[in-house]
Amino acid sequence: MAQISNKLKGGDLRSLGKTKVVISEITNQKEFDELFKNLFNPDRLVVMRAADAVEKLTQTHTDYLDSHKNELLELFQTANHIELKWHLAQLIPRLIIRLKLSEDETGMVWDRLTQWALDKSGSRIVRVNSMQGLYDIQKKFPELKKDFTDTLLKLDRETIPSLVARIKILRKKMKS
Repeated sequence: MAQISNKLKGGDLRSLGKTKVVISEITNQKEFDELFKNLFNPDRLVVMRAADAVEKLTQTHTDYLDSHKNELLELFQTANHIELKWHLAQLIPRLIIRLKLSEDETGMVWDRLTQWALDKSGSRIVRVNSMQGLYDIQKKFPELKKDFTDTLLKLDRETIPSLVARIKILRKKMKS
């Protein structure tokens, strides 16, 4: 397989380039590990596309994340680019649901996702994905349901269509 980072380069942030090709070529943990390294690439475009590929691959292969817990948590704490945050907000809950995180680690993730969800100056996609991540985590940890409901109440005051739509979906899921 040609170097993954070369396949993820080029174009602009509105394009996924050859991300689908990369995804189709990842068939085992070793290849996934090579892809994962690109989350730390200095090229923002490569990071965005690698994050997209990691997020899509781990929808069906959550076990690929197992050996990357510490790196993913570190990246989660330091991420600045919104494109990376979009995907981390989806990946981190998978990590929590699959692996046993310490109480401190879970608390840090919860606090950061809540911060991202409530950040009025933040990306709407990051905010929506953070809400979804919080929902997924509170399903595993019912003691967080009240905090989650409080966050939804704060967000409910906003008139951003994507937030309102996701809140409606999540409330419906909580009732069923």
